[in-house]
Amino acid sequence: MKTVKLPGLIDPHVHLRDPGATHKEDFESGTKAAVAGGFVMVLDMPNNPEPTITVEALEQKKRLVKEKAVCDVGFIFGASSRHPERAERVEGSLSNNDNTSEFEKVIDDVYALKVYMDTTTGNLLIEEEQILENIFNKWPSHKPIVVHAEREMMNRAIDLAKKFNNKLHIAHLSQRSELEQIIQEKEKGFTITCEVTPHHLFLTEKDAVALGPYGTMKPPLKSKQDVDFLWKHIDAIDCIATDHAPHTKEEKESDNPPFGVPGLETSLPLMLTAVSEGRITIDDIVRLMHKEPQKIFGIDVVRISDPRLQNGDTYIEVDTNAEYTIENKNLFTKCGWSTFDGMKVKGKIVRTVIRGRKVFESE
Repeated sequence: MKTVKLPGLIDPHVHLRDPGATHKEDFESGTKAAVAGGFVMVLDMPNNPEPTITVEALEQKKRLVKEKAVCDVGFIFGASSRHPERAERVEGSLSNNDNTSEFEKVIDDVYALKVYMDTTTGNLLIEEEQILENIFNKWPSHKPIVVHAEREMMNRAIDLAKKFNNKLHIAHLSQRSELEQIIQEKEKGFTITCEVTPHHLFLTEKDAVALGPYGTMKPPLKSKQDVDFLWKHIDAIDCIATDHAPHTKEEKESDNPPFGVPGLETSLPLMLTAVSEGRITIDDIVRLMHKEPQKIFGIDVVRISDPRLQNGDTYIEVDTNAEYTIENKNLFTKCGWSTFDGMKVKGKIVRTVIRGRKVFESE
């Protein structure tokens, strides 16, 4: 065994399904999966069946996290062009066909705003230019806007962020052309950051064929050439995000399988395997999975790691020599499956400690 101590990881992109879809995951099972994967904090996305687009919805999530979570959970608020049911119940709360009136009420309790500019799970897709402009204009510029924007939609998001001086974060980029454009924008001095998922680094469109409905995701898996380009330019990528999006096996095997795959428990083992193969270093993991997520989203370092606290520090320990096979039966996520089932990896999470309290230890 070769044990290495690392700072607790931060996942800036998860869907813990609570409230509204707790048959897939909830804050208890999802955060248990998180700590088993070495994460001490996750940022939960807003596109629940009951979307996080009002202060009331945010407060409900905060209460549920306090009751259930075993690690820190932060929230990303959702931009909405309209939520008819909510608008009817609370007169005037969602005026002007969007929910920008909620921004001032929630800004201190969320880490970013999510704007869906491409088709995804839920009903938060926004296509109207006037509404998009109002959202980018009204969101406070000191906190990032996270966009789901593929291909030409990414150009649109960049133009809007430049116009209204927003910090822009591109979620789950997956192809060469997107990263090339981000590199160009960074060279011009534009404040833009990006994330990539492990499944877009370790799987290709050929794997999607073998996986069948379990390989259905947004964005879809890309070519080997795209994957190779992402690895070659890993220094230009700001962070790794799992986009943990669990669905039940029954849903995945239905006639209309939903987009999304789980990832909290497999992300770090995959990245540690990449270290063993010489693709990246341990320092790269710390940058991609701790330092940059913390910096991009303004997460207080004291919140997740402070050795001055009387009850100790926050950290993880990994065995970089441990070799094993990922198996569905060993997962904590409620959905109980992984696209990486059967894959051999090198690197195992030994324990996760949050503020001096051991929240996970491997058997």
